Parts: sequence; structure tokens; C-alpha cells
Amino acid sequence: MPTADNLPSATRRWLESCGDFDIAPKIRVFPDGTKTAIDAARAVGCRPSQIVKSLVFEVDGEAVLALVPGDRRLRTDSLARAAGGHKARRASLDRVREATGFAAGGTPPFGHARPIRVFADRALRRHDPVWAAAGTPTTVFPISLADLDRVAGPSWCELS
Repeated sequence: MPTADNLPSATRRWLESCGDFDIAPKIRVFPDGTKTAIDAARAVGCRPSQIVKSLVFEVDGEAVLALVPGDRRLRTDSLARAAGGHKARRASLDRVREATGFAAGGTPPFGHARPIRVFADRALRRHDPVWAAAGTPTTVFPISLADLDRVAGPSWCELS
């Protein structure tokens, strides 16, 4: 188990926010990275469907976070509809960092720099727990669906 001292700074910053949610995640570090859901699943030893992809999109200009299982593709029209908008497009790398405080590929499902609406695909409910990024592409953590629901507060809908 890694100690806070040897974690990346973004992960340490994210861990500090976890106290606000009364959650103590067990971080796993993969120095070679987990840039894709397949990479993450291999590293963790789980199915791709147990990986949470945290995807920042803009819906009519508003940054929103979509939580989608690693074995599924986000349908942008479904996200736009769920968010009450007309058009969804992937956020730029700068917009991801601005909206969440984290880089794309390492965005956690909660603990962001500012409030952001979160939408979760119902297909995530196939597994409990699931695995998500912990602030960087090299750090992940398991989280129960009950805790994910409690701390991320997503709107559960059909997104994939």
C-alpha cells in the first residue's frame, strides 16, 4: 500500500478532499499508467466493465462529467439529453483541468476543484465495487456503488 508521501501530487490533493466525504480510498499505483480502461483492468485484475471512465464533456457550453463503464462508449446525444441540453462535445484538455482540477485520463469521479454536474451510466451498476482514477493516469482506487452514489451524487441514466 503506497503512503501519501510517495503518491503523485494530484493524487495527494485529491486524497485531501476525500476527508470532506468521509471516505478513505485504498489507492493502487501503476507506474506504467492506466491510460485506457483495458490498461486499468489488466493492472487491477478486473473486467473492463468494472472500470469507471470519468469523461468531461461540454453540453451547450457547460462542463459536465460522465461516468461510463470501461467496456462501453458514451453516446453524446444521450448525455446532452440527460443534461437538458442539445449538443455534447468532448471538452478540451485545458477545459478538463479547469472544470475538475485534474488532467484528462486521471480525473476522479468526485473531489473536483469546483462543482460539476455528474451523470453516471446505469451499466456501472453491473459490478460492485468499481475502480476509478485517483487524480492521475497512474493511480486508481476501488469504490462501492453506494459510496460512489453518495460522494459523486450522479444522475443515473442511460448514457452508453
